[in-house]
Amino acid sequence: MDFTEVITDRYSCKKYSDKQISQEQLDAILEAGRVAPTAKNLQEQRIYVAQTPEALAKIDELTPCRYGAPTVLVVAFNKKQVFVYPGETRDSGIEDASIVATHMLLAAKNAGVDSCWVNFFNPEKAARAFELPEDEEVLMFLDLGFAAEGAGPLDNHAKRKDRSETVTFL
Repeated sequence: MDFTEVITDRYSCKKYSDKQISQEQLDAILEAGRVAPTAKNLQEQRIYVAQTPEALAKIDELTPCRYGAPTVLVVAFNKKQVFVYPGETRDSGIEDASIVATHMLLAAKNAGVDSCWVNFFNPEKAARAFELPEDEEVLMFLDLGFAAEGAGPLDNHAKRKDRSETVTFL
């Protein structure tokens, strides 16, 4: 698939069929996250794959936003392996995990898999529910699957502000 098609056609799927993604598709998505850039190449991301009924039930307890997805990636990062920027008021954890997650959701579209970025949950409760190491913070869940019959982008999906409203040349 052409990259422009990937970034234009991808949307947040809110209704999934029961059909599971293939191992090949999952591997391609996870590989895209593995090779994503991170500050100083620290690679502090941690990706957890939830596909079992037990793991998906935990996701459902944490958020109403699984939408029936048969696979959910829990994207986290190790807070002690981040790069601290000059001024020491910011670090790379959230942005690096966001880059990783974005690579994976675009790779999902490229692999023919629908996705939804989910951040409607309590990160601390999610970390406890999955018994993640204390040093890890959950950034988001990435729903993965195939759109159910009748699912599609929101009506305003293609509506975008003019570039002049969002870009300023300095």
